[in-house]
Amino acid sequence: MITGSIVALVTPMHTDGRVDWDALDRLVEFHIKEGTDAIVAVGTTGESATLDTQEHCDVIERVVKVCAGRKPIIAGTGANSTSEAIELTQEAKRVGADACLLVAPYYNKPPQRGIIKHHEAIAAAVDIPQILYNVPGRTACDMLPETIAALADVEQIVGVKEATGDLQRARQVLDLVGDRMAVYSGDDATAFELILMGGHGNISVTANVAPRLMHELCMLALDGRADEARALNERLMLLHNAMFCEANPIPVKWALQRMGKMGSGIRLPLVTMDERYAPKVELALASLDLL
Repeated sequence: MITGSIVALVTPMHTDGRVDWDALDRLVEFHIKEGTDAIVAVGTTGESATLDTQEHCDVIERVVKVCAGRKPIIAGTGANSTSEAIELTQEAKRVGADACLLVAPYYNKPPQRGIIKHHEAIAAAVDIPQILYNVPGRTACDMLPETIAALADVEQIVGVKEATGDLQRARQVLDLVGDRMAVYSGDDATAFELILMGGHGNISVTANVAPRLMHELCMLALDGRADEARALNERLMLLHNAMFCEANPIPVKWALQRMGKMGSGIRLPLVTMDERYAPKVELALASLDLL
């Protein structure tokens, strides 16, 4: 079972929008060196919405190749078309990903029974560990705790990323499925609390820029060291908040450019961060000696 700080890795790009493969390689090495426990390739933060299918698969394959077994790789393979999700998941398995992250089908707003059938179909089609991903603020599709519970006994489904930031919801999910699947936070600001309640880790935006601190935070929470985890999370709170001053991954890509880790490329309809937010992000980075 994958535990700890799991970075939702950005996809670095040149100013013309092409994937910057050299910067991607460097980021993978950075996370291995800094103690990140696992890497999500081409999730929301990796701009899965604007990569074409070939790029999507190529980025997953490149991250798997560069990592070379040193850390688990979770491939983002969700889609609002079940057949497309199956194809992406098959490709992730082919190139050697350790698991897949499958967002609830977005935009077309299926009922809960449709969500269940969607994930059952993917699990039946591809023999690879699969993690459900509930982020209704982006998908307009809320995977209810009862739906997660209905999927918990499906053989390939091993976890869920609960990204609502609602700790009461997280408690419901943990009570229903915590003994049958891993439960991960998808909200940096509240992640340590979910882990203290019995969660297994955090799929993180903040970890892109502060990987070692996010690893330490998750380890403290997993060890039940609540006071120390809370104190470290307070130190990180400026950064957690700064990473969402505009839509993810706009601020985190700006921060990584400011840190010298990559260029400024991002794809439309996302744009470079509004300069009025620069002092806020700079202050958050400086507060943790990240510049």
